[in-house]
Amino acid sequence: MTLAYDGSHIDGSAYVDVIDAAHRAPGWLNSLTTAWSAYGLALFAVLMLAGWWQARRAGTPAAVTALAVPLITLAAFGVDALLKLAVREDRPCRTFGVATLEACPAPGDWSFPSNHSALAAAAAVALFYVSRRLGGVALAAAVLMAASRVWVGVHYPHDVLAGFLVGAVVAAAAAGAVRRHAPALTARLAAGPLRPLLAAA
Repeated sequence: MTLAYDGSHIDGSAYVDVIDAAHRAPGWLNSLTTAWSAYGLALFAVLMLAGWWQARRAGTPAAVTALAVPLITLAAFGVDALLKLAVREDRPCRTFGVATLEACPAPGDWSFPSNHSALAAAAAVALFYVSRRLGGVALAAAVLMAASRVWVGVHYPHDVLAGFLVGAVVAAAAAGAVRRHAPALTARLAAGPLRPLLAAA
């Protein structure tokens, strides 16, 4: 059985500095950050829906890419989850025993890499293949999501950086593949029950 990994030697001091800053921050800022950390991923679902709605008016190949964005994001989550099981890093809030804005996850809920960061980064990168404007909004939101996970105390900085990288790399590879094969995928999906989702009526 693999023992839990202690990541505190990587950037534990930076984590403690962030937690100290959070303790001194205004209450409104901490409330806003905590809410964003907990519920902000819903914004990416809204952006995906907006991307699909926009793409279906542009034509079926673009719509195929837009429909793939949620699947690409889930694929990035899967890769991130496997890495979590392989590394098994303890949460910093458990290692340091500090008071944090968000309740410290239970033992066995591993810290590296950050799932939230991976999901947000994957959605942002995949959305760039649909709309640069939506991708830009999603990227800014993804950076804020990654930062919030450290601020509320549940991740080290290296956790969110690694999660961001995992999400971005998986999404870039998958979205690029979808775009390259968009004509063939369009032909196949247009002949099936998903046809109404590919183009505006």
